[in-house]
Amino acid sequence: MRTIRVLIVDDQPLIRTGLHATFSGVPDLAVVGEAANGVEAVQAVKRLSPDVVLMDINMPRMDGLTATREIIGARSPAKVVILTIYDQDEHLFDALRNGASGFILKHAPTERVIEAVREAAEGDALLSPSVTRRLIDEFAKRPTLSSTTGGSLQQLTDRERDVFRLLVRGYSNDEIARELVLGDSTVKSHVQHLYQKLGVRDRVQVVIYAYENGLVPSSAR
Repeated sequence: MRTIRVLIVDDQPLIRTGLHATFSGVPDLAVVGEAANGVEAVQAVKRLSPDVVLMDINMPRMDGLTATREIIGARSPAKVVILTIYDQDEHLFDALRNGASGFILKHAPTERVIEAVREAAEGDALLSPSVTRRLIDEFAKRPTLSSTTGGSLQQLTDRERDVFRLLVRGYSNDEIARELVLGDSTVKSHVQHLYQKLGVRDRVQVVIYAYENGLVPSSAR
């Protein structure tokens, strides 16, 4: 059984202690380190090579948004999950744009926190369809960075294009499987191939890619 390596980043010792306790005794999770600010987080990722980083936003010395940007910019394979008090956090969209794979509420049930870490490690974005809808709405208010379709989308097969359209609309893998009448493993394979061809990390980045390249289907707007 694979052990998922977790780095906890928060400037509040009680939060770090609570999360550490949450993962204690979970066979497939191991806390490999803690950090109290973004500077320590960036250094810890380089030193400890975690699979998942639970990242607070508001911290001294370097905030979580900047730390996330530096970690992702350094091409670390670690998945960053934002820790937030409210799902309406004004910084959420900036965090996702900076490469975060999603978010988890600090007061979420223990089972959900554990599940979130596992999902992030597997490459799934931690966004419900309703949050993805808000993400789409937010980007719809902003001008796209490019109005060209580029070459990457042309590399997709017809089936991968179908998957792309559903991902942008916030469908989960299970929902895609039902919509396209495909097996779960087939959907996962299509999703991974789509990520590779578009050069993105997860479904959040698919939505961002789509908007920044003018590729959002009208039905998703």
